[in-house]
Amino acid sequence: MLRSMYSGISGMKNFQTKLDVIGNNIANVSTYGFKKARITFKDMISQETQGANGPQNDRGGTNAKQIGLGVDAASIDNIQGQGSLQNTGRKLDLAISGDGFFIVRDGNQTYYTRAGNFYLDRDGYIVNADGMRLLGTNGAIQIDKNGLKDFSVGKSGEITGVNTNGQTVFLGQIQLANFNNSEGLKKAGGTLFETSPNSGNAILSMPGENGAGEIAVGELEMSNVDLSEEFTSMIEAQRGFQSNARVITTSDQILEELVNLKR
Repeated sequence: MLRSMYSGISGMKNFQTKLDVIGNNIANVSTYGFKKARITFKDMISQETQGANGPQNDRGGTNAKQIGLGVDAASIDNIQGQGSLQNTGRKLDLAISGDGFFIVRDGNQTYYTRAGNFYLDRDGYIVNADGMRLLGTNGAIQIDKNGLKDFSVGKSGEITGVNTNGQTVFLGQIQLANFNNSEGLKKAGGTLFETSPNSGNAILSMPGENGAGEIAVGELEMSNVDLSEEFTSMIEAQRGFQSNARVITTSDQILEELVNLKR
């Protein structure tokens, strides 16, 4: 009887974790560059009450008798699918159409992100909303607007400006990072990722080269969360939680009957 109760407890705990994952996805449905997560389950170890026997003489074999002991979380995956692009018309709103990540730096720490809402700080560095500097081929990209009439970003990541004399000047080159296993990246908060032992090191390339996507200027990548999918998963998690709670309740009722036999 206790086996069924512990199985029910494991089910409740893991469906609660599933709800936690779904809740975070829904909370970030409007977060630029956010990548949804999903949880997968696996059967826990089974208790063998009788081993298997092979055929012998004129008698056939018998299979093992095993009783499952519940469920466990197999993985919580980062789904790196492309989100839809939203037009903003702002020159420093950048989206990656295809694979790859923008590279930003906070001090000595390097992060990777799909959120492309960038800004110019006081010193002319291109930074994200948290002040982390966008990196290019020659380090942090800085645009000195003294003497410039305007600047623009191309789909291949080159940043050019037009000075007061009407001449075009090269200002910097955005670089993207790819990974052998981008789903192995570790979330660092703020739509940022960092490398993990299973993601591999960053493979640097120019936008549009070596499998990296091109840059869509004046657009932002929306979250790849699908609300209809999340609500369906939420119903599944809710029913799974309720069913496992019912297993515990039923097991408790049977235990109560056993206790009452002595009265």
